[in-house]
Amino acid sequence: MSKVLKVSSKDLIEQIKISCQMPKLIEGIATRKIITDAANKAGIKVEIEELQQTADNLRLAHKLIRAKDTWSWMEKHHLSLDDFEQVVYTNLLSNKLISHLFADRVETLLSEYQLDYAEAVTYEIIFDDEDLALELFDALKQGKISFLEIAHKHIQNPELRRKGGYQGILRYKDFRRQEIATAVFNATPPQILKPIVTLEGVHLIWVEEVIQPKLDRRLRVKILEDLFTSWLQQQITELEIITQFEDETLAELVIPKSMLTV
Repeated sequence: MSKVLKVSSKDLIEQIKISCQMPKLIEGIATRKIITDAANKAGIKVEIEELQQTADNLRLAHKLIRAKDTWSWMEKHHLSLDDFEQVVYTNLLSNKLISHLFADRVETLLSEYQLDYAEAVTYEIIFDDEDLALELFDALKQGKISFLEIAHKHIQNPELRRKGGYQGILRYKDFRRQEIATAVFNATPPQILKPIVTLEGVHLIWVEEVIQPKLDRRLRVKILEDLFTSWLQQQITELEIITQFEDETLAELVIPKSMLTV
């Protein structure tokens, strides 16, 4: 015989608090209200056809191909049909507000902050010994050894060693050290950088490619997200957020602005 667990609203609130999720949850509520208010002030309207398309996109994003999959997903997340429609409406309203606020600023922002949206493909090996790093750097320049050979010999982490020290495709702000980011984006790929000394060690870096930003759909979405995130952060910092619960055993909770981040 299966056991039954009853979960009350008080249980939910208590779990949110003791798991330290309250600031994130309240931030989400504030964000939704900010978006709704801003959209209303801007006179943004939502059409039935747009809601249907957004619902289809949402289902596709969550791989909810069949109606049965959608109902199971809703049940898992304790969503009624009205709740699901509210999710769709909020997503659509958010996207329309983003377009309303920032669509005409994308090209300008890209031209002003080219470096912020450029990307680099790099490989890295970190040494403790600067003399060894310089010796291997000279050997690389003379073609006596390959970067992959050095990586296989000197990288301790097995997974990173198998990838030859591959760091992925990184933007300027993704690099841990500004001096490394500056050197990478000033390189003429493919190029091995002279070893760079930091507190972490001596970095031997191969810059395979620097990808200059091209305003395709992916980058346009990324720029719009960055603009919207900054705007939301500014809106939230201007709020004094107070929460009140109907349960008298839960005291009024004031969330300091410093605890809220977007």
